[in-house]
Amino acid sequence: MFENGEFVVYGQVGICQVKDVTTMNMEGVPKDRLYYVLQPVSKSEGTIYTPVENSKRPIRRVMTREEAEDLISEIPQIETLEIDNEKQREEKYKECLKNSSGREMVRIIKTIYDRMSKRIAKGKKATAVDERYMKMAEDTLYSELSMLLGVPKDKMVSYITQKITIH
Repeated sequence: MFENGEFVVYGQVGICQVKDVTTMNMEGVPKDRLYYVLQPVSKSEGTIYTPVENSKRPIRRVMTREEAEDLISEIPQIETLEIDNEKQREEKYKECLKNSSGREMVRIIKTIYDRMSKRIAKGKKATAVDERYMKMAEDTLYSELSMLLGVPKDKMVSYITQKITIH
């Protein structure tokens, strides 16, 4: 269970701070069911209430600074996604996003980057699905890394590129 004040990654919302763990005083809601009260970091207004036992939307601790640095150094070795069937592409992206781990975000980004490069070389544009999932994966990953490493989110690509080329 997460504690008050702890930072977590909550599904596609991204980084949130746990403000409370409480029960809900609402009709139709079991009185003994615990909920996290989450405050998204990217938006100052808005509060999220989610059951502590929630299998639909994953919630995990934010990486440590060391884990973030390790992830960046491992990026060249992280394999792209193997997608045999075009129709399964979006499903595979969704599966990785649901997991919400940094490693899975890197896999999506690398896969789509490779795919987009090949399409552009053939004179084709990126697909809307690829663009949408690239943005989601980048937002999720870069927000977390930015918070941990103190690097502005919009500078994260150049920061990562520099770190990878140094090694």
